[in-house]
Amino acid sequence: MRIFAAFALTATLLTGQALAVPSERLVEPTLHIAPGGKETPRVALTFDACMGKADRRILSVLIDNRVPATIFVTSRWLKHNKDVLAELQTHPDLFEIEDHGARHVPAVDRPTRIFGIAAAGSPAAVDQEVRGGAEAIEVAGVTAPRWFRGATARYSKSAIEQIRKLGLRVAGYSVNGDGGSLLGATTTEKRIAASRDGDVIIAHINQPTHMAGEGVAKGILALKAKGFSFVKLSDVPAEGSDGTTVETVAGY
Repeated sequence: MRIFAAFALTATLLTGQALAVPSERLVEPTLHIAPGGKETPRVALTFDACMGKADRRILSVLIDNRVPATIFVTSRWLKHNKDVLAELQTHPDLFEIEDHGARHVPAVDRPTRIFGIAAAGSPAAVDQEVRGGAEAIEVAGVTAPRWFRGATARYSKSAIEQIRKLGLRVAGYSVNGDGGSLLGATTTEKRIAASRDGDVIIAHINQPTHMAGEGVAKGILALKAKGFSFVKLSDVPAEGSDGTTVETVAGY
């Protein structure tokens, strides 16, 4: 696969030798984009599509209002939403598709559970999760991803380094818009509407039956009414914590 040709893991990673100290603290990286300034504040909307369907309440607002967004998709979601992907591809100016993994497991290279979800558990399994998601995106005919966001958005620091060696930046965020799609509509709307210049917002676009989706749609419109502009992650410089966006030999 072309994006990974120059970034093969070392034999140490592939044999599964531990990179993480068992007591290593997991991190939840932040990410900010370059601010637009007082007169032209901007935010980056990022959506996770983990599995399930597509939330038309959100998608319609994005398309109808010409609001760009970065969408992180899993292989599982792509498999069951080919029609939605085709729709996204008709708006290349609005949407970029990035890697959310193959099976939606946390990118942690040692055994643990996060919010009840079993982590990848080894360097080899992290590799499979990241590569599997990227391969599914390319097989679907989409431009090779440059960003990765793992399930739960929590990582071991050694896994972040591993992902960066694959040539991908790791997408944190600065505003948790919908609490994993579990918040109510009003709370979600208020969180998103309170975003500041340079924020990266995370929300979910795969839970059409959850009340949070209504709040996401209204929060986006509230920001637009305040004069905010919206950008994709590829549109402007972005800086993340925990080494998530440091430059690699690929130049990004």
